[in-house]
Amino acid sequence: MIIIQMSGGLGNQMFQYAMYLKLKKLGKEVKFDDETSYELDNARPVQLAVFDITYPRATRQEVTDMRDSSPAWKDRIRRKLHGRNLKQYVEANYSFDEHIYELDDVYLKGYFQTEKYFADIKDEIYNMYLLRKDLITPETLQNRDMIEKDDNSVSIHIRRGDYMTIDGNEIYADICTDEYYDSAMKYILKEHPDAVFYLFTNDASWAEYFCNIHSDLKICAIQGNTEYFGYLDMYLMSCCKHHIIANSSFSWWGAWTGHDRNGTVIAPKPWFNNDHCADIHTDSMVLIDPKGNLVSEA
Repeated sequence: MIIIQMSGGLGNQMFQYAMYLKLKKLGKEVKFDDETSYELDNARPVQLAVFDITYPRATRQEVTDMRDSSPAWKDRIRRKLHGRNLKQYVEANYSFDEHIYELDDVYLKGYFQTEKYFADIKDEIYNMYLLRKDLITPETLQNRDMIEKDDNSVSIHIRRGDYMTIDGNEIYADICTDEYYDSAMKYILKEHPDAVFYLFTNDASWAEYFCNIHSDLKICAIQGNTEYFGYLDMYLMSCCKHHIIANSSFSWWGAWTGHDRNGTVIAPKPWFNNDHCADIHTDSMVLIDPKGNLVSEA
């Protein structure tokens, strides 16, 4: 049996569930531990149910046995004397690791942020990630109708919040720069002069600033949802034809689940200020660097 530790927000959960489906296709018995990473008060919600998805959950005892984490005094003494019998595999750097397919009887930790893991079952996953209709609010319907009236609607995702903290800043900062967004919008407008941009961000004041400095363009800031209702923003992103994404798994999936699968997707390169997620870009993405230079076209 393989137990996958679920962690992170909705975008990360979607990558982890895609890995679950892939391992199931390979004939593995797979369950989720959706408790360990979500026990803190400030933990993000587990949200795969918004797609009407269910999955087998590992019991506490199964997780304890796999991680050799029993609090019993005899087990604590044994670990002290002989070390921990930890059946755990941690993804090295969030890039494609074919060795994962060979694993069994293991507790698996990682984000698996690359389409390469599920390239052969893309259609199944695409059809799986359809938002439940009963969750779509009247306001979301109004925004969707507005977006779908435009022949060349473009989602722009600007993630701030946790990306602006001291801890997060070192990894994420100076990638999705003003130059990146300016160049990306010019790229879209060159191909589609009638483009209308729909801005999604977790920083309302920044949305106002962004719209003001680009007042010569057609930009509409979508009212941001809270963390718990963020899936509505992802849904609205998917309703756009083209996408300018941030270095965020949230907007990666907003673009990947797009209703127009032939639309243009522009992404930043690098993704992080380290060697993590080296395979997160798909072959169809247009890549632009922090200075606004075009790195590669699909």
